[in-house]
Amino acid sequence: MALQSIKDVVKTVKRPEKVLQFGEGGFLRAFVDWQIDIANEKAGFNGNVVIVQPLEKGMVDAMNAQNNLYTTVLRGMKDGKPTVETRCINSISRSINPYTNYDEYIALASSPDLRFIVSNTTEAGIRFDAEIGGVPVTLDQKPQQNFPAKVTAFLYKRFQAFGGDKSKGMILIPCELSDQAGLNLRINILRYAEMWQLGPDFINWFDEACDVCSCLVDRIVPGYFPLLSKEENGKTQAENLCEKLGYEDKLLDSAELFHFWVIESKKSHEDELPLVKAGLSVKWVQNMDYYHTRKVRILNGAHTSSVLAAFLAGSNYVQDIVCDTKVGSGFNEPNAAANKFMHDIIFNEIVPSIDGDQDDLKKYAEDVWTRFQNPFNPHRLIEISLNSVAKYWTRCLPSVTQSIKKNGSVPKLLGFSIASLIAFYNGTEIKTDEKGAKYLESKRDDGVYPNKDTLPVLEFFAALNKETKDAKVIAKRVLSNTDFWKEDLTKYAGLEEAVAGHLADIQSKGMKAALADIVK
Repeated sequence: MALQSIKDVVKTVKRPEKVLQFGEGGFLRAFVDWQIDIANEKAGFNGNVVIVQPLEKGMVDAMNAQNNLYTTVLRGMKDGKPTVETRCINSISRSINPYTNYDEYIALASSPDLRFIVSNTTEAGIRFDAEIGGVPVTLDQKPQQNFPAKVTAFLYKRFQAFGGDKSKGMILIPCELSDQAGLNLRINILRYAEMWQLGPDFINWFDEACDVCSCLVDRIVPGYFPLLSKEENGKTQAENLCEKLGYEDKLLDSAELFHFWVIESKKSHEDELPLVKAGLSVKWVQNMDYYHTRKVRILNGAHTSSVLAAFLAGSNYVQDIVCDTKVGSGFNEPNAAANKFMHDIIFNEIVPSIDGDQDDLKKYAEDVWTRFQNPFNPHRLIEISLNSVAKYWTRCLPSVTQSIKKNGSVPKLLGFSIASLIAFYNGTEIKTDEKGAKYLESKRDDGVYPNKDTLPVLEFFAALNKETKDAKVIAKRVLSNTDFWKEDLTKYAGLEEAVAGHLADIQSKGMKAALADIVK
């Protein structure tokens, strides 16, 4: 017997439309809309979201076909056990394609209930284009293709509709994954206001009545596709989930259990958007630098500092390193040496290198370790390895240099991680894959792998590996490459010698044995 659609089983709830959302993808639906749904239930927010499709093609037709109802499927480790939590999201009232329903979209600018704008249009979406494809970006386009131009035109329409009433300003929270998305969006709005000559009254209204916030978002959202894998009964995870739920849902959205949202603003807007009151992991702050550093150095840094060694030692997934539980996966047995290496590099070297509340940093690190154990989100190490040199510079090198400055010595495991990075780029031939992307063909014990990075990085290592196998020469050349590190790392006392020694061990013993020795 066929299941009924979610729209025939669940009733929508009519509320004031307080949030305009540019973007209908899995991340916003499992992060922002999920939180607003909880705020409606637990904190009396009493507000719905209107989704605007940022591109000409998208998912709004599918959203409207289900009355904008869908289910989040949160999965991860909780109290040491694999856990699945589902929630029907009832916080979206409608979805609009402004390319086909412009009038419906722009009418929202005149809505007295509207207060917030959220977005996720990718980092590339927050840019200034005076013209696109030779066509000028103008105020009268319906709509503009460029996202900041859309927002500028929308705000100007709102400014006109309410006669510059400062109580009708908007709070903008762009969720694009860039350090200063809010600042960049604000700058680009002002550039369009100037280009379109919108006048000082609008600019003053925007400056005084609107707040453009930067934020840090932290939740892994794989979305729908992981739910298409087959389970033991031959049905997909999605099919089995829908049978348990009692309805068909074509917009299931999977995410991890963990969530954290830091919103940077001159003032908290918790009184209007009561996320903390709803029990959510949200912080309103005036400066989010600490939280950005914490995430980059611990979460991202743990990956980049650990997975290259683990991959060369034979692991293929993060879960091969940390996870004893196998749920719908083909993970290898956990690599004990890689497990201890990753754990100790996080808690013994990265965390102590960061300035700030050590108890808070350790708690976040414990959350990260639990997240890495999530058996529902297999994360391939070869994918994490993409552009490892640039990632190491931003994510890991500050932990290395800060540790040296604090302790006067080279951190053993982080030093080994640099040697592992060098060993990972062990090829001599640059090849091209079926999509035209260049890669350095490198080797580990069970065969070759495609090492993907920018062409200058690949060319540097290919040439160096053809020239010499001497660990001392290689270490010196890599560490002194200021194009990689923006400084000559050989100036740090003991670092060159330590990296050269670790690299020689990896070359002579192989990664498995060298990794086992370094964690003894």
